[in-house]
Amino acid sequence: MALSFCGNDVGINAYSVTEGVLNNGCFVDALNLVPHVFLLFITFPILFIGWGSQSSKVQIHHNTWLHFPGHNLRWILTFSLLFVHVCEFAEGIVSNKMMETNHLHLFMPAFMGFIAATTSVVYYHNVETSSFPKLLLVLFIYWVLAFITKSIKLWKFVEYRVGPQHLRFCITALLVILYGLLMAVEINVIRVRKYVFFANPQKVKPPEDLQDLGVRFLQPFVNLLSKATYWWMNPLIMGAHKRTIELKKIGKLPIAMRALTNYLRLKDAYEDQRTAEDPDRAPSIWRSMYRAFGRPILLSSTFRYLADLLGFAGPLCISGIVKYLKTDDGVVTQDKTKVGETYFGVYFMSSTELLQNTSVLAVLLFLALVLQRTFLQASYYVTIETGINLRGALLAMIYNKILRLSTSNMSMGEMTLGQINNLVAIETNQLMWFLFLCPNLWAMPVQIVMGVILLYYLLGWSALVGASVIVLLAPVQYLIATKLADTQKSSLEHSTDRLKKTTEILKGIKLLKLYAWENIFCDSVEETRGKELTSLKTFAFYTSMSIFMNAAIPIAAVLATFVMHHFLNKTGPSSSEAFAALALFHILVTPLFLLSTVVRFAVKALVSVQKLGEFLQSDEIGDDSWRNGDMSVAFEAGKKHLGVQPKAINRKQPIRYQMDNYEQPTRRQMRPTETEDVAVKVANGFFTWGNNLSTLSDINIRIPTGQLTMIVGQVGCGKSSLLLAMLGEMQTIEGRVYWSNWSETEESDEDVRSKNRYSVAYATQKSWLLNATVEENITFGSSFNKQRYKAVIDACSLQPDIDLLPFGDQTEIGERGINLSGGQRQRICVARALYQNTNIVFLDDPFSALDIHLSDHLMQEGILKFLQDDKRTVVLVTHKLQYLIHADWIIAMKDGSVLREGTLKDIQIHDVELYDHWKTLMNRQDQELEKDIQQDSQTTLERKTLRRTFYSREAKNQIDDEDEEEEEEEEDDDNMSTTTNRGSKIPWRVCWCYLSSGGFFMVFLMVSSKLLKHSVIVAIDYWLAIWTSSKTNQSDSYYLPVFIILCAAGITLCLITSLTVEFLGLSAATNLHHNLLNKIIHAPIRFFDITPLGQILNRFSADTNIIDQHIPPTLESLTRSTLLCLSAIGVISSITPAFLIALFPLAVAFYFIQKYFRVASKDLQDLDDSTQLPLLCHFSETAEGLTTIRAFRHEARFKQRMLELTDTNNTAYLFLSAANRWLEVRTDYLGAVIVLAAAGASIWSSHNGLHSGGLVGLGLTYALTVTNYLNWVVRNLADLEVQMAAVKKVNSFLGTESENYEGSIDTSQVPENWPQDGEIKIQDLCVRYDPMLKPVLKHVNAYIEPGQKVGICGRTGSGKSSLSLAFFNMVDIFEGKIIIDGIDICKLPLQTLRSRLSIILQDPVLFSGSIRFNLDPERTCTDDRLWEALEIAQLKNMVKALPGGLDAVVTEGGENFSVGQRQLFCLARAFVRKSSILIMDEATASIDMATENILQKVVMTAFADRTVVTIAHRVHTILTADLVIVMKRGNILEYDKPETLLEQEDGMFASFVKADM
Repeated sequence: MALSFCGNDVGINAYSVTEGVLNNGCFVDALNLVPHVFLLFITFPILFIGWGSQSSKVQIHHNTWLHFPGHNLRWILTFSLLFVHVCEFAEGIVSNKMMETNHLHLFMPAFMGFIAATTSVVYYHNVETSSFPKLLLVLFIYWVLAFITKSIKLWKFVEYRVGPQHLRFCITALLVILYGLLMAVEINVIRVRKYVFFANPQKVKPPEDLQDLGVRFLQPFVNLLSKATYWWMNPLIMGAHKRTIELKKIGKLPIAMRALTNYLRLKDAYEDQRTAEDPDRAPSIWRSMYRAFGRPILLSSTFRYLADLLGFAGPLCISGIVKYLKTDDGVVTQDKTKVGETYFGVYFMSSTELLQNTSVLAVLLFLALVLQRTFLQASYYVTIETGINLRGALLAMIYNKILRLSTSNMSMGEMTLGQINNLVAIETNQLMWFLFLCPNLWAMPVQIVMGVILLYYLLGWSALVGASVIVLLAPVQYLIATKLADTQKSSLEHSTDRLKKTTEILKGIKLLKLYAWENIFCDSVEETRGKELTSLKTFAFYTSMSIFMNAAIPIAAVLATFVMHHFLNKTGPSSSEAFAALALFHILVTPLFLLSTVVRFAVKALVSVQKLGEFLQSDEIGDDSWRNGDMSVAFEAGKKHLGVQPKAINRKQPIRYQMDNYEQPTRRQMRPTETEDVAVKVANGFFTWGNNLSTLSDINIRIPTGQLTMIVGQVGCGKSSLLLAMLGEMQTIEGRVYWSNWSETEESDEDVRSKNRYSVAYATQKSWLLNATVEENITFGSSFNKQRYKAVIDACSLQPDIDLLPFGDQTEIGERGINLSGGQRQRICVARALYQNTNIVFLDDPFSALDIHLSDHLMQEGILKFLQDDKRTVVLVTHKLQYLIHADWIIAMKDGSVLREGTLKDIQIHDVELYDHWKTLMNRQDQELEKDIQQDSQTTLERKTLRRTFYSREAKNQIDDEDEEEEEEEEDDDNMSTTTNRGSKIPWRVCWCYLSSGGFFMVFLMVSSKLLKHSVIVAIDYWLAIWTSSKTNQSDSYYLPVFIILCAAGITLCLITSLTVEFLGLSAATNLHHNLLNKIIHAPIRFFDITPLGQILNRFSADTNIIDQHIPPTLESLTRSTLLCLSAIGVISSITPAFLIALFPLAVAFYFIQKYFRVASKDLQDLDDSTQLPLLCHFSETAEGLTTIRAFRHEARFKQRMLELTDTNNTAYLFLSAANRWLEVRTDYLGAVIVLAAAGASIWSSHNGLHSGGLVGLGLTYALTVTNYLNWVVRNLADLEVQMAAVKKVNSFLGTESENYEGSIDTSQVPENWPQDGEIKIQDLCVRYDPMLKPVLKHVNAYIEPGQKVGICGRTGSGKSSLSLAFFNMVDIFEGKIIIDGIDICKLPLQTLRSRLSIILQDPVLFSGSIRFNLDPERTCTDDRLWEALEIAQLKNMVKALPGGLDAVVTEGGENFSVGQRQLFCLARAFVRKSSILIMDEATASIDMATENILQKVVMTAFADRTVVTIAHRVHTILTADLVIVMKRGNILEYDKPETLLEQEDGMFASFVKADM
């Protein structure tokens, strides 16, 4: 009976019960089995029935995840129970080995106990999810039974004097305690939930979050095991393979994590610090952060300390395993029973003995690693969650402050938009990151101290030398880190500069090509890029230094330690010490490397908090109680008679109408003199913009209710300020603003509209749009009413503009949407004010950007009809005096005070002088009016440009829609998101393209140095293993020099590899940008018509930035961690080949983990990016439109929107970090299994006498490093994949065809002064924009004599502009030819052709720089020639007056000159180039009549002897031409002298002229 339960020892009857049943140890152990078996018998059927019925149901929804009281405690106790059972089992097995025959009762109960404990927790979980607490009774009985049986055992031990010195006694005692506690937890559940023994069980509702199905972030609600391993994330991450993760899928945040909840917590903590004694003291943000978020940080720090302490178990276990492997082989032969003591005829071992068993140590090492990693990830998760909560709270706090900022702050420049954007985008993130890293601040010093103590314990004084190397080099790392931050700043400046230049080039690309100036501008960008690359070089250098330090420090420390050890102790260390020390050095390096980063973040956080503090303390707008109804009594008295019974109110009608009905009788008799009819009244007002000089002084005005009041006056006399003062935006020095209280009838009627009671519809002078659709901009949060909406759009004549937009009024406009012109933006703002249902409307100069037709229409339809019909009170600021006749009340202002107020009649009678002054002004305005009517209105022009921007693709190219959509899809959609399987492929081709653009030599250098470096590092450790294993004294002198040489080589190679990777990345970035720029600048003009400007700019901004700064470090980290893992696995396999068996399943598991993670991570990353932009935009929008939002009283709506955006972004970020934790927990557990496998394999093979202890130590040390690097491999892979998309996008542009610059004639064959005469022959010309498209010009024939003035006219899209482009060979001439002075232009090199002709384009383009640079970028002309050109263009006097003359500054896009002046500059530019052919493409469209006449004269005189081709926008400009060509649909329709053409009454030209008169 080899396996008898009680053993079969000679001379002992194990089954005798002569001394009493309980005194037989074996019987007591058997008794211990009873509860375990009982539990298994009862729970298994229940579980099976449960699972059977459950499988038919759909998966339980999570609102049943209702925890019983003591939930977490129970899980923790169960885990401890499992651990103690494992110890008991191990102790039993080891004791059993000491006996002669097998005693099953030593370890069998422990094994069954383990299984029962596992079952208990599975069972508990199922009971909990199905919410059926009665079944918990079974567990209660089990705990009681187990507690009783274990107590009997303990009692017997005490009786037989088995004490704490024996391990089994300690284990049994622990079990008794644990069972007792579990019993207590179970009793507590009964006490709270009363599910049994009580008459009325308690009904429990799930938490609010879980009743809401939208909440998908379950971390706070799942059980402890799922919390620790992120098990609940599995469906999401696996599901990403099938379908993209969208915002719907990640749902809402749980209530506790929403921005609002956290904002309230932070705000309370902040406000609580304001005490009664000292109300002005600035509360400390640090303290409020601590009060609001201190607890989770403490929890996280606790986890962190636990993890760090457990981290030291690794090196200690290794040293133990290596040490005892040697002794083990010796011990086996000793007599078995000598060592311990026996009671009950069984062996009892002492507590230390168990830890000398190598297998036990291996299992302990595994458990310690698993626990350490779980704690570490928990700590990370808690800090990240807290960080995200803090960010939400801070954003809400900043936003609330923005809504209360005083306007003067914004306008006086104390708070710029830039500062606010920085607060939102940078400072909050700095603080969030600081929170992520702050537990490190106090955990790391402890970790370092512990590490040094352990090293000292292992190696004595020599260890301290090594440790000091590490500690002394830490400041150097800090220095490097700060330097890195500085260089990043400077490279950012250069890149902004480069982007500005690139944007200018792309906007003016047509002009550059027509003038053959591409290369000059290209060089200026390359020059800036050169500066940027210089700072990137420094950046790369510092980065590589920091990587080098990180890799070389451990080598240096190990070298110093062992050399010192050799000189102090005259011998090398033992292998167990050496490898434990090695592992400790690896542990120590990480905190030191991180410490520099953490300190840097801490410094940044201090700065951020200071900035935030200043911002939160800045001035706020005054309290506007007057608008909330505490009016002065005078107003109330007048209202008394309006005490109408609420019954009489008709709920259907909007309140406004009812009020009018009630006031009807009284209204007629009242004049505006009585208080009754004043909407707003300012008494004795002095207002300032915050510098205590009153901007408005002595203001006494009334705004009559329901009438049209106009405010007039010169520019800068304070009209807009007056509006703002009434809105309470200015600071009041003295005086008051009274707002009339609308009748109390409203109070009684809780109509929806009551919220607009004191809201003022306000349209600012500088239009302000939201990033939203046109419709949303106009309705602005009100309900949509079709009829009203249509009326408003007609009044503002927006319909034609809306028709031009690609999606009508559903088109996104605003910062990120489509750019509208000033007039269009202004009309949308006015439409918003008209649409709102408010009693008072303030319009601040709504006509400033509109032309005369629109102004009249808006005045008549919008203001007089729409607003007055509604009896709304309108206040209008305007410069157009001709509208004064419509005003009911006029306020004339001058220099910040009121000059006059009254009706027009009053003013005519009392202030004749002012009236006459107005009259003369009106006459002047009327003349302008006539002029204005003659020329084409500005609006049609705006509409034209809008149409151009959208339909430059369709109208010109008559392109098929489908084609274009396909093209765009290809560009946008890199991942073909099919619904079936979204395998995330690593883009090898793109990677190769990236590497090859870095240069083959660099790639070769990188690969070879990387491989060499890792080989050398392995060699160092291997040498150490051999040295420490050989125990002969003479050998040290032989081993030491080799060791030193290897270390030195390793350090050098570290330096080389870190440098090569960074500089490989740099050269790749250089080449990619250079090629991209050249390709795009030389692309045909058609490319710019199809490709949106934003898309091209993205390649130069975001994508280039990724290639410059992000790919190299990712690549470095990826190669390093991969090679480290591979070398580690290689070393372990070569030492213990048995390890390879375990490796296969691990590799499969790893493959699947990384495969799923990469897809999910990419989606979540995209979500995070895409939700961040709207949030930042919302902040900057709000800051810009503060006055409007406050006037409309829409603060609450905007706050709500901000909270939604913040929560969405936080959800995405939370899921992203939870996914990272998911990955890290899994790879860490894999790493732990690898360590276990390596330890097991080496113990097994050393028992078979295969190798020495030193090599085992080496293998285990390497296995430990794998755990650290596995997750880095996956995360870097995922990052690299996202970043390689940038390379892919840049690559897709590198494929564009360039224009053919060569031509078939050599430049030398073209005469120097060609074209001399300017004779043009057009023969059978056919032109198209693209071989795919229909021709735009069909068989055109024309002959233009030298010096002729030719006019070309025709409807839009008739091919006029295409003809002008054909002269420059900008379009595809596929048939026929143009011959200029005897040379076919298609054969000429483009540079030559384009540099010899001149053109003036319709849209004037100026570049930033000097005037000289704009006229002559090539620097070929003398100053006299430039002045002459300016004189011809009527600009000489203006330029002379500018500071610097020709070198005066031109801002970006020439914004500092008017459109007319810009056009004249373009004219001068054409004169500077003395060419005998000038083409004017609708050049006079944006110029007023006077300037246009000048232009015509100039062209006739200065170009008397040259050929001029004018493409006419207004026909009367070409009546004086020598020849007129009328075009229609790409054909020439009429071709003759203008006089002849006019005689044909029914001709096209004649009809054009009629229409134009």
